[in-house]
Amino acid sequence: MPREDSWSVDEIEAIVDTYHRMLIAELSHQRYNKAALNRQLVEQLPKRSRASIEFKHCNISAVLRDAGCPYVAGYKPRSNYQAILAECVEKRLLRSEIVDRAALSAAERPVIDNTPETLEGVVVDPPQTTPQLQESPGSYVVKRDYLAREARNRELGHAGECFVLAYERQRLIAEGAQKLAEAVEHVAATQGDGMGFDVRSFSSDGSERMIEVKTTAFAKECAFFLSLNELDCSGKNAAHYHLYRLFNFRDRPKMFCLQGNLRDHLWLEPDSYRAGVR
Repeated sequence: MPREDSWSVDEIEAIVDTYHRMLIAELSHQRYNKAALNRQLVEQLPKRSRASIEFKHCNISAVLRDAGCPYVAGYKPRSNYQAILAECVEKRLLRSEIVDRAALSAAERPVIDNTPETLEGVVVDPPQTTPQLQESPGSYVVKRDYLAREARNRELGHAGECFVLAYERQRLIAEGAQKLAEAVEHVAATQGDGMGFDVRSFSSDGSERMIEVKTTAFAKECAFFLSLNELDCSGKNAAHYHLYRLFNFRDRPKMFCLQGNLRDHLWLEPDSYRAGVR
């Protein structure tokens, strides 16, 4: 028997349709009025408070996260969503041709130089501990590969590495370490992708920083992809290893940083295996 406060199908469809409009606008880099859309929802759903509507938006973000799809910035994924919500998101949002086109375009869109003009405000705290993907989303949500496609966007990856290269040089100069700034190296370009990190930099005391850069145009909490080589490198060089996670890259780039063995900081989900016929 449904709880008295359970959302009806009509209510869920209304909020998913509003979220659909916001997501398309963000993926397409179009302006929209989030507050106005939510006011309309409050009027349309008189049984629901503004807070409950905001929470349900975050549930929708969690469904999209679990499907490997970008979600609306500002609505941090909140898990423990119900199957009826996942079903609705799958049918009315994830199966939308316009969402598919917009997400693919956003994942594969070329980038321009976005090197930092100032260090101020670039580094932020990592996300609060986020749960691993919801364990039982049922068979309602089919995995998409938008985030994987973005991870293969070499122009975006290269632009993120160049951003960090410039950031590290600026940081060291600001700390009075000009010679160390001149020694910062883009090893992914000079030595190839097999090193297990992208940028060799330094702390102001001269100790080495081995920096792996992961870049997304999407939200701070979006999942990213690591190779076994990168994980092993972080374990073998924990005292020197740093991961710089760039996000919101095409608009106002920010990043958070993790130091040490990445296995100590991240949940890890096996993604693929190399295989051949025996």
